[in-house]
Amino acid sequence: MSRRIKRMNPKPRERDERKEARPFKARSAKKAGPRPGAKPGGKPPRFAAEPVERRAPKAELKRSELERPAPEKPVEALLPTKVQTVKVTADENNMRVDRFLEARFPGLSFSHIQRVVRKGELRVDGKRVDSKDRLEEGQSVRIPPLKLDTPKAASPLSEAAQKTLATLKEMTLYEDDDVLVLNKPFGLAVQGGSGTTRHIDQMLEVMRDSKGQKPRLVHRIDKDTSGCLLIAKTRFAASHLTGAFRSRSARKTYWALVPGLPKPKQGRISTFLAKEESEDDTIMRIAQHGDEGASHAVTYYAVVETAGNKLTWVSLKPVTGRTHQLRAHMEHIGHPIVGDPKYFNIENWKLPGGLQNRLHLLARRIVIPHPRGGVIDATAPLPQHMQQSWNLLGLDASRFDPIENAPEE
Repeated sequence: MSRRIKRMNPKPRERDERKEARPFKARSAKKAGPRPGAKPGGKPPRFAAEPVERRAPKAELKRSELERPAPEKPVEALLPTKVQTVKVTADENNMRVDRFLEARFPGLSFSHIQRVVRKGELRVDGKRVDSKDRLEEGQSVRIPPLKLDTPKAASPLSEAAQKTLATLKEMTLYEDDDVLVLNKPFGLAVQGGSGTTRHIDQMLEVMRDSKGQKPRLVHRIDKDTSGCLLIAKTRFAASHLTGAFRSRSARKTYWALVPGLPKPKQGRISTFLAKEESEDDTIMRIAQHGDEGASHAVTYYAVVETAGNKLTWVSLKPVTGRTHQLRAHMEHIGHPIVGDPKYFNIENWKLPGGLQNRLHLLARRIVIPHPRGGVIDATAPLPQHMQQSWNLLGLDASRFDPIENAPEE
């Protein structure tokens, strides 16, 4: 049974950024006492007491997935509708009035939406509204007769789209009506950029629902980082999950392979990071408090296992979420991540035989409150190149991860 991450609330103090790495101590079982939900004589549960975990086996293709119709497109024919009153759902909470109508009636023209709102024909809880006003869950919306464009007959996904959907399903670690967790492979970008033609955000186009709503990225990981990537399938889920990241309720664990042996074996790295751009590259540099564009960044690290004194498997827990934070922090303490093309700059260092020169960084695990209650807890396996390195170095991926004892702040 795993051990619970300890919460520590350090007293306010002056920040001394010169002391970047400091050891942290494991929680004392004597002081902690038994936790709710613990078995007699056993260890406390890993996270909050009695969480409602939402785990799912690797998702299989549903028979209907490959026959999902494309988003409906309007034609010129018009159909009248009757007056109707609908309730604002949780997924539509905080949605603008015009966006609400667009989502409910994909064939409705922009000019028609503006006209019915401007004339006061559409009412919210019996009152006139503006098209930019925000709706709240549970409100009653009176919708007048509308003229909808008749949709074209539904058409099946193209062969290319079917392959993309199948690829996404193969990556899936967890999925329900609101949330999708993918195991992003090495080398696949999350979003588009200069010279990037294929990326996760583009691939999600094949998952648009009947209202034309596309799954949304909640956070990002680097192109060469493998592992857990969280996706919101609904507007409701996107709002709650984004808020969880903002409030630091999401717990993320990364695994990496680094040269040498970090000392101390468990520590805290606290620096300021600022973006440094050149014509052909962008990196994060260590900055000083007050520097233009500098943001405070905190990372906890812990040595899990060593392969002699040459290579070390470390577990990393980012408290903040800055660009390239883990890569820049490990380089800062003299142990850059193996295979990092941007931050690995140790002179005369040679990659041991059999190891691939790829970034050895895995977004191993993500634990975050589910928008509708309970906890999402997803774990990604080692990618092929890291599994090969673990095998060659004799590292045991089932070992206890001491980062569990790191503070959450």
